[in-house]
Amino acid sequence: MTRAGGARSGVAGRRVALLRGINVGTARRIAMADLRELFERLGYRDVRTLLNSGNVVFAGPAQGGAGEGARIEKAILERLKVATRVTVLSAKEVAEAVRAHPFGAIADDPARFLIMALRDSKAAARMKSLLDERWAPEALALGKRVAYLWCANGILDSPLWTAAGRAVGDAGTARNLSTMTKILELVGRVDPGRKARA
Repeated sequence: MTRAGGARSGVAGRRVALLRGINVGTARRIAMADLRELFERLGYRDVRTLLNSGNVVFAGPAQGGAGEGARIEKAILERLKVATRVTVLSAKEVAEAVRAHPFGAIADDPARFLIMALRDSKAAARMKSLLDERWAPEALALGKRVAYLWCANGILDSPLWTAAGRAVGDAGTARNLSTMTKILELVGRVDPGRKARA
């Protein structure tokens, strides 16, 4: 892990699709029931949604990271008439993102600690350039498929959050630690007795 300032997978074939920027305000609204039905029509099974922000846990044969996200995006646009970017993480990637985060000593508010899922290696490279900057009291680190953003004074007043958004554009989508921990519970814990660090 690279920072500034390994786990076995859970249920085989389970993963999460993270939709970017839906149900914020009055635009780009998607009902979770409609989203679940769409995933089932695409051939996925055991489809569950979490909260109203576009977190879909599902099972089925993997179809390849970014390619699978693009397939889901196309279906959402065609059937629900909403344009959104979709990043897909495996159960193992979710577990690694939550359990391997490096800010346990400083991130004392899960609502201010964001895990940003990165769609591809290009987005990761753009985030890497931010590691050279000083962010204190905020902090930034990179994992395999994610970036970790500790927004010490809240997201609305965060220079780091603003810079990260500019760097990756729509090739990244973030959830706070509380939401990611709930997603981990849905995709299947790696070691049931081991708690995710907060």
